[in-house]
Amino acid sequence: MSSVIFDRIKKDLNENDVVLYMKGTPVFPQCGFSAAVIQILSVLGVTFKGVDVLADAEIRQGVKDFNNWPTIPQLFVKGEFVGGCDIIREMYETGELQDLLKSKDIDFNEAA
Repeated sequence: MSSVIFDRIKKDLNENDVVLYMKGTPVFPQCGFSAAVIQILSVLGVTFKGVDVLADAEIRQGVKDFNNWPTIPQLFVKGEFVGGCDIIREMYETGELQDLLKSKDIDFNEAA
């Protein structure tokens, strides 16, 4: 994969505390898995950058290659890959996602 694509991904991760590579946009997700992660982040009140991989085929493949994870969506917190939909859902249900956000000093609604 092109280093230009990796550089774009690294730039997104460096400039935003929470980044979700997803199908569609936060307002109009194009798959149920992306919508599920958006719902979790929204319930928690987390500010995040959504990157629509459907709008850019190079980013879609690039993010998969970047961390060797085959599916979308992909959530990153402070530059660290956290996981896809199933992992995020499980982490949210067990409180592990909230613990991670707290440990990374990410503002979120702790009452959620």
